[in-house]
Amino acid sequence: MSDQINWLFEAKKRFGLCVLNYTVTSNYIHLLVYDGKEDVIPKSIQLIAGRTGREYNIRKNRKGAFWEDRYHATAVKTGDHFIRCLVYIDLNMVRAGVVQHPSEWGFGGYTEIQNPKQRYTIINRRELLNLLGIKDEVHLLESHRQWVEEILRSGSNKRNAKWTKSIAAGDKEFVLVTKAKLGAKAVG
Repeated sequence: MSDQINWLFEAKKRFGLCVLNYTVTSNYIHLLVYDGKEDVIPKSIQLIAGRTGREYNIRKNRKGAFWEDRYHATAVKTGDHFIRCLVYIDLNMVRAGVVQHPSEWGFGGYTEIQNPKQRYTIINRRELLNLLGIKDEVHLLESHRQWVEEILRSGSNKRNAKWTKSIAAGDKEFVLVTKAKLGAKAVG
């Protein structure tokens, strides 16, 4: 998994991938990114997936596809939908039954948001603050922790295809506008 994190960091450096949250597992990556430039996401995913698969195949002396499917992207409206997506990604390994709390998973954005690193950061904190409408780090840490704890307390941490299969997550108008922009690519 550290290979995927290294390649995620490399995609950030090389292509300017703006990562807002992430969870890396042994066989997939959940990413919340801000798409400011054309082709940044596909190039980044190609780098991460290609290099990770190649390195795995060399280590295991095997050939063939490493990843099951191509990546799927879902447009997410800012505001409540954005916050729910952020937390959904944080709680991925809790949903999977691997950990009890996202702080126990060392390959995700929860830890980086709550305990900012000085070097080799993946999350673009400035853009995260901006999109959340939060003015300072103290409020980010407090709000983020509260959002996660609220979902854990409520027991509403269920898998939701809205985040993994949909074209867009937001109000009806946002979904329709996104679908219209994508045209023929809008499946799901």
